[in-house]
Amino acid sequence: MKRKIVEIDQERCDGCGLCVPSCAEGAIRIVNGKAVLASDNLCDGLGACLGECPRDAIRIIEREADAFDEAAVEATRAAAVRVSAAADHHVAKAVNHHGHGACPGSRVISRPVPAADPLEPEHGTRQSRLGQWPVQLKLVPVDAPFLQDADVLIAADCAPFAYADFHRDFLDGKALLVGCPKLDDNEYYTEKLTGMFRTSSIRSVTVVRMEVPCCGGIEAAAKRALVASGKNIPCRVVTIGIKGDIR
Repeated sequence: MKRKIVEIDQERCDGCGLCVPSCAEGAIRIVNGKAVLASDNLCDGLGACLGECPRDAIRIIEREADAFDEAAVEATRAAAVRVSAAADHHVAKAVNHHGHGACPGSRVISRPVPAADPLEPEHGTRQSRLGQWPVQLKLVPVDAPFLQDADVLIAADCAPFAYADFHRDFLDGKALLVGCPKLDDNEYYTEKLTGMFRTSSIRSVTVVRMEVPCCGGIEAAAKRALVASGKNIPCRVVTIGIKGDIR
């Protein structure tokens, strides 16, 4: 049948992933660094994803396509929930299990961080402001104890390398969650963060992202998770330039 459907310009697309969470039907995925239409029957042709693309790479066209299938959409959603739940279970098992085969690097650790010294030298060894482990969003349990009553810092994993005073200006006194929206599943990030916001009494959220378009995915995931959680948590976003400046 001939109907309206999404078309994604692969030349324009930079793989930022902002369109993925905006597609409630799960029709768009990131494959090899580009957004693609996963299946014709998952796209309703209404174009909710159009306004999310900073590169104008998405448009609605009319062509021969399979009919929109609500049952297939529900099956896709259910599969995504199962995958997310399985991933969380796998991580939680690795974190909580101390026997054979456990990964010591995933063990949840909280440690006191000494107060910042205003006379700390500009050169030489400085005191780390990191007060917990792990830091990768995929590895941190939804109910990690260090998230309780915490100010949470969600950082794109390039940001600490680009911004020289990341520890002093952003990390001090915060629980850290690190991820890359271009290389990971941004929908998973949204679901994981939603669970964290719902479970823990988080005081505030700071998102530190890079200026590159793909980094908008981690900002979008945090904001969507805040809405989905139903919590009124203050949130601010800081954008770091590729030259290391605050934009």
